[in-house]
Amino acid sequence: MTSAPITHLLYLHGFRSSPQSTKARLMAQHVAREHAGVAWWCPQLPPSPKAAIELVTAGIAGWPRMSMGVVGSSLGGFYATHIAEATGCRAVLLNPAVHPARDLARHIGDQVAWHDPTEHFYFRPEYIDELTALEVGPLTHPERVFAVIAKGDEVLDWREMAARYPGSRLKIVEGEDHALSDFERSHLDEVLAFLNPA
Repeated sequence: MTSAPITHLLYLHGFRSSPQSTKARLMAQHVAREHAGVAWWCPQLPPSPKAAIELVTAGIAGWPRMSMGVVGSSLGGFYATHIAEATGCRAVLLNPAVHPARDLARHIGDQVAWHDPTEHFYFRPEYIDELTALEVGPLTHPERVFAVIAKGDEVLDWREMAARYPGSRLKIVEGEDHALSDFERSHLDEVLAFLNPA
């Protein structure tokens, strides 16, 4: 693994979330303040997993693989795992979804965005197959992955998350919640230290 500092950083939000999520905004503010030379991108991901990965892949096409990093939360952690495997870059996963095709099957239908109740989208049945198509097997470079996993996650099973990333650095947190509400005080510095941004 290269120790080159990160020059490009991608943040991928979770299901029904947006670039307005607390963790995304905290990271954006910190990077802008402390690492002004780092290129930051946190796109609004479309509901279609296939379209989301196509958007991200096109957006990072010119990024240097060994000095880019990705941070993903929940479903964004699943996407980040796919991107990390495709590029070989470093990845930080925050309560990552491990089996989204299984878990989101019950969410087919009209959905409301977390950060704007007036915004709706339709989660289509074919999106489940798109999620399945994005699954990757054991990671080629598990040492390039750092997962922060809360035992108190009310949405995902922390044991499944921990078991998904053998050989990776894991921070298993007692208590906390799916949103990692203590992210700024307890985890942000550690996340950035792993990425070592320029």
